[in-house]
Amino acid sequence: MALKLVNQAGNALGQYDGYDSEVLTLKGGEVVTFTSVVATNATDKAAADVYDGYVNPNKRVAVTRNVATTARPLMLADDGISGYGTLFGSVVGGTVGQVSTGGALLGPHTATGSGKVTCWHLPGVYAVSLDAVDTVALAPTVSTLATGDALTFVPSSTSGGQLTKVGSAAAAGNTVVVGRFIDFETNGSLVTTPSSLVGALNPPDGAFSAGSRSFAWMTFYFNPPAA
Repeated sequence: MALKLVNQAGNALGQYDGYDSEVLTLKGGEVVTFTSVVATNATDKAAADVYDGYVNPNKRVAVTRNVATTARPLMLADDGISGYGTLFGSVVGGTVGQVSTGGALLGPHTATGSGKVTCWHLPGVYAVSLDAVDTVALAPTVSTLATGDALTFVPSSTSGGQLTKVGSAAAAGNTVVVGRFIDFETNGSLVTTPSSLVGALNPPDGAFSAGSRSFAWMTFYFNPPAA
């Protein structure tokens, strides 16, 4: 799962139908918003319970990652294409929609079985895997990236919703601040043990090898505008 709740109080805003063309490519942690789609559209189907609510007699609500800068509310998608149905790296159980590739079972995100996207909207500290953000502007190798830098999102459908830094090439002029960068972590928790204190890198004989840091998560404060 590409999004982790590090220090966030409260429940998710809810689970909503996502576009068929987008929902299976969500990595988790993208900024999403509400939109509407024609209910009778044969190319974009929804679960039966979704049809209970309509915008008008011919449209239903959906969640999209193709987010305009004026769109509200802004939420984080809690669904992704990795890390589901696993325990300590081993697949367990029989998660709905689970598929087999080359003999290995892959646990899917919730949308595989239900078509729904879980949306988080409350301010708080979150962690998102580095493969789900702008890998150019939000990378550990970027020396100019500093704690407190303003974060926005990519306003497009191809990589739409991915977190990026205000002023980056991917932002395409979007200056809507949805949060602030905190730091990079190895596991998405509030505490990261330096590699110099782990195992052979700090042996009893005193010999020391600095080694290299390997980051997998970016932590950030999410506080999107409400209007």
